[in-house]
Amino acid sequence: MAVPEIVFHVGLGKVASTYLQHRFFPKLQKIHYIPTNRYRQVPDIIKKGKYGRYFVSREFDQQLEREVSWFASYYPEVKPIIIFRRHDGWAASQYRRYVKNGGHLPFTGFLDVEGDTGLWKVKDFIFYNHIEQLEKHFTHKPLVLFYEELRSDPWAFFDKIAAYADAAYDPKDVSLAKVHTSYKEKELKVMRKMGKYIFGEERSPTKAGTLTGWLHRRGQMLASYGVLYPSKLLPKRFVDPAPLIPPEELERVRDFFAEDWAKVKAYAETSAMV
Repeated sequence: MAVPEIVFHVGLGKVASTYLQHRFFPKLQKIHYIPTNRYRQVPDIIKKGKYGRYFVSREFDQQLEREVSWFASYYPEVKPIIIFRRHDGWAASQYRRYVKNGGHLPFTGFLDVEGDTGLWKVKDFIFYNHIEQLEKHFTHKPLVLFYEELRSDPWAFFDKIAAYADAAYDPKDVSLAKVHTSYKEKELKVMRKMGKYIFGEERSPTKAGTLTGWLHRRGQMLASYGVLYPSKLLPKRFVDPAPLIPPEELERVRDFFAEDWAKVKAYAETSAMV
């Protein structure tokens, strides 16, 4: 049996992965898209040999190395795609998600670039390590794209993916509408203040991909919504006016990872010329 052609979008969280999984990837032509909720069934689906070409997408963050190794154990001859977002913007978005889900630590408790005592570690933000993992496990060089490209010129961004996947799409089929709306800073400030009382002290994350983990996240989400929705009605004067994330902290993140960002940008430019 011929080895199938597989394109693997190794998504990071908060870089429009959910948008692409709903709005763009299913619209690609000449390649069969396997929905993200069937990711664990990918080996069984491909083994059936119903299609000759497959497009797989899954969102990873701290689990990226483990999941890439797992996927490569079945299919090393994969064309990987990865999307990055400048470190300060990515850290801010990840922190907002953390707070939305009930986290109560300040930003420096989430990411501490100087002492590395945060919930997320500095190594989780070294993007070039992700590229090296993809090169290590897969035979094809990855297509490296940037969230900022999608925001500024989505059609050029889509064209790059389609060309790399040897696929096509009809622009009329692709909606630019968001999949999820973001919560405003006011609601997130209220959620952060209430998080410690609702969820208690910080605990190690429950292992992803397990039933226990799924139930834990679902219960946490329901409790979070019980705070977020009512907080929309709370007058602004009752909320601390200080920013959720101090701007100087984001500037510190940007400066700390500037070298890594430059390396990733240079890699993307060099590989695009190959």
